[in-house]
Amino acid sequence: MSFLRLHDVCIDFPIYQGSSRSLRNALLYTSSRGNLARDALDRITVRALNNVSLDVTNGDRLALIGPNGAGKTTLLKVLAGVFEPNQGTFVAAGKVSSLLDTSVGLQADATGRENIILRGMFMGIRPRDMRQMAEEIGEFTELGHYLDMPVRTYSSGMMVRLAFAISTCVPPDILIMDEWLSAGDAHFLDKAQRRTESFVKTSSILVLASHSMGLVEQWCNRAILLHQGQIAAMGPVKEVAAVYHRLVETGNAQPPAEIVAAE
Repeated sequence: MSFLRLHDVCIDFPIYQGSSRSLRNALLYTSSRGNLARDALDRITVRALNNVSLDVTNGDRLALIGPNGAGKTTLLKVLAGVFEPNQGTFVAAGKVSSLLDTSVGLQADATGRENIILRGMFMGIRPRDMRQMAEEIGEFTELGHYLDMPVRTYSSGMMVRLAFAISTCVPPDILIMDEWLSAGDAHFLDKAQRRTESFVKTSSILVLASHSMGLVEQWCNRAILLHQGQIAAMGPVKEVAAVYHRLVETGNAQPPAEIVAAE
């Protein structure tokens, strides 16, 4: 059984530029967000996630909703294993595939074919297994002879093709997505969307962060609203979306009684 489990997870980012006393004071005493503090080394830190507890189990299609800066991408990176919590615990079971920044892990001086093997190792797939999948990955990209050229010669669209094809070469148990794929030319985008939809349908768990309420209502059966690094509401997608709309309009993120707020 696949699952994602967080308990009182906190993520802090130090602001290394904030070393001068005047800047520290300005940031600490004029900020209205309430998520700035000093650490033991007297650095200013931003708390991107604050005591987040969450259980995602088999069959869940979870939407992350919230304004920019609410902590959605940070939470996705915790779930994908990119960030380790500064406090709290995170436990996962199941093969995780993350479609966050698909270009992460590509080596500019290596060829496309070499990057297939290298990125596969980054994903925890043995080189022997990646070599067996390399032909299919290459065909999906439609890059032709460019696969034997260094990635630094690629256009941004070509890099998206290669990175997406590698990232989606193995169907995952748990799919982590930040927005929906929207890069690349129309022909490739159509192919990529069909593959993404297939992954969503067959995965045990989906976690999707998006500003598109239509998209999350189509694919998700649960939602959480993140606000200033905390879970402000949790429940059915439409109800949580209504709280989000009220937050945008009035600044009030208090959920109604029927929505289960995070403990």
